[in-house]
Amino acid sequence: MSSSSNPNTEEVGIPKNVVIILAVLVFTAFVMMLNETTLAVALPSIMADFGIEANTAQWLLTGFMLTMAVVLPATGWMLERFSTRSVFIFATVVFLIGTVIAALAPTFAIMLAARVAQAIGTAVIMPLLMTVAMTVVPPQKRGAIMGLISVVMAVGPALGPSVAGVVLSFSTWHAIFWVMVPLVFVASLVGALRLSNINEPKKTPLDVISFLISAVAFGGLVYALSSIGSILEGDRSALIVLAVGIVALVVFVWRQIVMGKQDKALLDLRPLAIREYTIPLVVLLTLFGALLGVMNTLPLYLQGSLLVSALVAGLVLLPGGLLEGLLSPFVGRFYDRHGPRGLVIGGMLLVVLSLFALSTVDDITNIWFIVAVHLVFSVGLALLFTPLMTVALASVPGDMYGHGSAILNTLQQLAGAAGTAVMIAVYSTVSNNALIDGATQQVALADGANSAFFASACVTVFALLLSFFVKKSAR
Repeated sequence: MSSSSNPNTEEVGIPKNVVIILAVLVFTAFVMMLNETTLAVALPSIMADFGIEANTAQWLLTGFMLTMAVVLPATGWMLERFSTRSVFIFATVVFLIGTVIAALAPTFAIMLAARVAQAIGTAVIMPLLMTVAMTVVPPQKRGAIMGLISVVMAVGPALGPSVAGVVLSFSTWHAIFWVMVPLVFVASLVGALRLSNINEPKKTPLDVISFLISAVAFGGLVYALSSIGSILEGDRSALIVLAVGIVALVVFVWRQIVMGKQDKALLDLRPLAIREYTIPLVVLLTLFGALLGVMNTLPLYLQGSLLVSALVAGLVLLPGGLLEGLLSPFVGRFYDRHGPRGLVIGGMLLVVLSLFALSTVDDITNIWFIVAVHLVFSVGLALLFTPLMTVALASVPGDMYGHGSAILNTLQQLAGAAGTAVMIAVYSTVSNNALIDGATQQVALADGANSAFFASACVTVFALLLSFFVKKSAR
C-alpha cells in the first residue's frame, strides 16, 4: 500500500516530507480499516472456542462500532488540542496493544476489551488522515490524495472478509490479529521517527459534559440501529435505547450550537450550514450505508443460499475490492482536472443499477454473475468516494478541517450501522416469512437477500437524485 502511494503523490509535485507523512498515515489507516471487517468471517470459530452464542459473539462487531461512535465526536477537539505526531502515536499504540491482547485473549470478555482498544485507535486515525491531507496538500492536487484515502475507506473494509477467509483456510482466528501486529508496529515506528507536526496545538478545554452526552447519543443510536431486528420483534429495551439516543442527540446538537458561539464546542457543527459540504455528505452517507449493508448481506446469501464456503464468499468480493483500489487514485487525478459532476452522477448510476441487478438473485444464481455485478458496484464506489469527500471537506474553512472530518466519520458510523441493520432486518424478516410459507431454506434465504438488495437500491435512488446538485466549492 505504501509503495503504491508514493508515485502518485510525487507525481503531483508534493514535497518529500509530506509524501512520507501521507504514506505512513494512509498505510496505517488502511490496515486499521481492513481489521474492522475481518472478524465477521471468523465469528463461527470464535463462538466454538469460547462456547458462546451468536448474539454474544456479535458484540465483537457491535462493540467496535459503538466505540467508534463514542470516540469520533471528540476527535475534532483532539486534533486541535494535541500535535499531529502525538495523536498518531496514541492511535497506533492503543490499536497495537488491543491487537496483541485480542490475539492472546483467553476469554471472550478480554477479547471484547481488546476490540474496544482497536476501535479507539481506528476512530482517531481516520480524521487525522483527512485533516492532514486537507492541510498540507494544495487545493488543485487534493483529488489525487483523496483517491488514496478512498482506497482506505472503501477497499480496506471490502477486503477484510477476503483476507480473513484466506487466513482461516490455513490457521485459526488468532492469526488474523497476528497478521496485523507487524504491519501496525512498523507503521507506528516509522511514524514516530519521521512524522512531523503540521498543526499548532491550541489549549482548547475538553467539554466533558458534551462528551458524555455524545457517548449516550451516538453510542445509543448505533446500538439501537444494530438492534432493529429486535425492535421489530417487540424488544422494549432496544426501543428505549433508541429513544434515549434521539433525545441525547437533540441535546448534544443544541449544546454544540451554544458552545460553538464561544469557540468551545466539542464538535463544531458549523460545517453543516455549508451547502457544498452537506449535499455530498448526505450522498456519501447513503453510499456508505449501502456499502456496509451489501458487505454484510452478500456473504450470508452466498453461504446460506448458494452454499459456498467462507473462503469462497470472501474471494467473491476480492476482485471488486482490488479493482476499486486500482481505480481510486486515477479517479482522484480525473477529479483534479475535470471536477466532480461527471464522476458522481456516473458512479451513482452504476451503484443503483448494480443493486437492482443484485435484487434479482435466487437460489440457483451463477456465482460469476455475483462477481460481475459486484465489480460494477465497486467501479461505482471508486468513482464516488474521492469526489464526494474532496468536495465536502474542501468547502470547510481551514481551521475547521478537524471538525469537518470528525462529523463525516461520526455520521458514517451511524450510516453504516443503519444500512447494515436495515438490510439484515429485511433479509431475516423475508426469509422467516418464506420459511413459514413452506419454502426451502435455500429459497427462503435467497428471497430475503434479493429483498434486502432491492430495499438498498431504492434508497440509493434518492442519493442519485441528490448527486445532480453536487458541485465544487468556490473555496
